Amino acid sequence: MNTADGRIDGSQDRATEYAHDVLSGKLIAGEAVRMACKRHMNDLEKSKQASFRYYFDVEEAERIIDFAETLTIAEGEEQQQITCYPFQRFILGSLNGWRIKDKGYRRFRTSYVQLGRQNGKSFLNGILAAYYGNFDSYKYGQIYCTATKKDQAVIVFNEIVKFIRADSELDECFAIHEHNSTIDCLNTHSVIRALSGDTKSIDGFRPLLGIVDEYHAHRNNQMYKLLEGGIKKMKSALISVITTAGFDLKSPCCKLYENCMNILKGVSENDTQFIYIAQMDEKDDLWNPQNWIKANPILQYDSDATQNMIPIANTAREMGGEDLRDFLVKQLNQWVQFSNRQYIKDIALWHRLGVRKRGLEAFKGRKCYVGVDLSSGGDLTSIALVFPYMDGDTKKYYVYSHSFIPSSRVQEHIKTDNAPYDIWINDGYCTVTETLGGIKTDYKYILSHLKKLIQKYELSVQMICYDPHNASAFLGDLESMGYDSLSVTQSAKNLNDATVDFRLEIDAGNVEFDGGNGLLTWSMANAKTISNSFGEIKIDKDISVDRIDACDAVVDAWVMAMKDEYRVGANEFANDWLAMAEKYKTERR
Repeated sequence: MNTADGRIDGSQDRATEYAHDVLSGKLIAGEAVRMACKRHMNDLEKSKQASFRYYFDVEEAERIIDFAETLTIAEGEEQQQITCYPFQRFILGSLNGWRIKDKGYRRFRTSYVQLGRQNGKSFLNGILAAYYGNFDSYKYGQIYCTATKKDQAVIVFNEIVKFIRADSELDECFAIHEHNSTIDCLNTHSVIRALSGDTKSIDGFRPLLGIVDEYHAHRNNQMYKLLEGGIKKMKSALISVITTAGFDLKSPCCKLYENCMNILKGVSENDTQFIYIAQMDEKDDLWNPQNWIKANPILQYDSDATQNMIPIANTAREMGGEDLRDFLVKQLNQWVQFSNRQYIKDIALWHRLGVRKRGLEAFKGRKCYVGVDLSSGGDLTSIALVFPYMDGDTKKYYVYSHSFIPSSRVQEHIKTDNAPYDIWINDGYCTVTETLGGIKTDYKYILSHLKKLIQKYELSVQMICYDPHNASAFLGDLESMGYDSLSVTQSAKNLNDATVDFRLEIDAGNVEFDGGNGLLTWSMANAKTISNSFGEIKIDKDISVDRIDACDAVVDAWVMAMKDEYRVGANEFANDWLAMAEKYKTERR
């Protein structure tokens, strides 16, 4: 049976209609949006099973869309009644329609929406705030529009104000107090408030809705986490992030983006996280206007806006540099590091090289090259083991990385570096050293760790490559280990070949590492390049807290690893033979 607006009862509500149109190819969309739509359709099927916790309430999905389309846009020469674009209906309908069975509470507690500039990001959050504030039946709710700066926080606030003042009937339901950026919701006694970086003022609050605007600009996740902590006991609450991509690949927003992509791909699971990421696909032509729709779904319905983007694109293409980066990030919604000197140009590629099921056990008895980057005292010290191996006719490399930090410096570095050392320590990628009062790095402790690895995995160490800076107290103990060692002077002349080759092997997909090692990835993202007058390069960092020690250690080891002529050693041959024999015995059983 068709309803008046052409929808089929239950199955073709406007949110589901969008998902169907994307998957059928009727609407242009990137793979990330297609995965979001597929997730919606798959969950509709799962909802028929008793074991699936959620169901889709078409009436609730339609109710928030209907509300949105009663609003008026007052900005411009004349007022316009809102008609939501299909992708906006999908977002709003999904957030309000998915519910928990037997309870009716909303399923999604966090939402990540990433869109290009001028695709109605603040508009969507304004609808959510007005609806949850006065028309969701929840009494005395707390709604926060948060951002790093007050000017940004009031953007969403002002969207709500414009909706209210454009409609005399709606105006009767709210009381606006612009002097302190609050709105009283008279039907429910709820309050909408704009807040900036003063996170102490929201500590302990219980938000019904927490809006994090332009999350890409947040240097840390403190605001997000305080809002998240406040919803633990709330039955139906939502933290809404609607943002563009950004320039900082180490930002909490980029980490959330990566986690959401993993959820869409099925690598991770989180049934309470809503995701809509509008972006172009990896092999798309950047300069084809048809592809821009994938990052800017609003362009599908506005040919004038597409035409207006063409000269912007042409200028960015010709000018390059910052103009090109701004176009890629803000218009095409791509995460791009704001630096011409970025060592790893495509951090997403680096992430794809991470593996979790393969550790040092897989390289037992094999040869390796060791790199050591020594700290000046109480900072981070890192070691790296690089294992060359053959995959068919292709030479590949596995990289093991481990770091050390004095115990008394952990909390200090968590704050100054804005990095989760406590998590890396707990996950086993960084060791806290207690000797020498926990103030200074004890090199004997580090060499002891290396010895244990060599003994446990019967490693055939070919060379230990070390940075001679700060190494005077280290050399005696290193020589006592009995391995060949090489002092690697940290100059562009000496490191150029290894620095270039390591990056080329990454680009070729010939490098593997433990994908869970966030410290190594953080170090790689921090690494920049500097060059000498001959154009030779080495890695460096922008500021003192952008630590690159783990990356430095890998490059030091790479100086010799890249020269390795791969031959199977006796231990390696024996281990491979034993593994084959064990497999044969298992199969015979």
